[in-house]
Amino acid sequence: MGIFSGLLGNLSEVSVEDLTKQYGAYLMPNEVISTGFKLVRDSFVITDERIILIDHQGVTGKKTKVSTIDLDAIYEVSMESGGTGFDDSELIIHYITSPYYKANNITTAAYRFEFKKKFNIQSLYVALQSAATQNRKRING
Repeated sequence: MGIFSGLLGNLSEVSVEDLTKQYGAYLMPNEVISTGFKLVRDSFVITDERIILIDHQGVTGKKTKVSTIDLDAIYEVSMESGGTGFDDSELIIHYITSPYYKANNITTAAYRFEFKKKFNIQSLYVALQSAATQNRKRING
């Protein structure tokens, strides 16, 4: 069932130790991994500073694209829990992509994560929404 779930786009939680071994080279000095998730080849890691998106590309997966969403750029988070049938749980993060958050013409983006329906995303939602609320107060204050 694990590979089948992975092929459907669902993420599975991975231990911090495994994430550190595999993706520790992408960490900034003094950055600490909090949690992380893995698809069949792709992963994302949440640290105390950012969300690191790891996209293994190509047939062999040796080509890798690494992107970052800074935690202080997140301004909105929404979640949808899994229903009956094949519905997955999902989390959508809206974030600012402009280098200056208080600029007149900021640019934004959204990123959607899908989890197994049985995975409880509420604690992840609450943590990211707490950051988003603090960010909005800081940016607009």
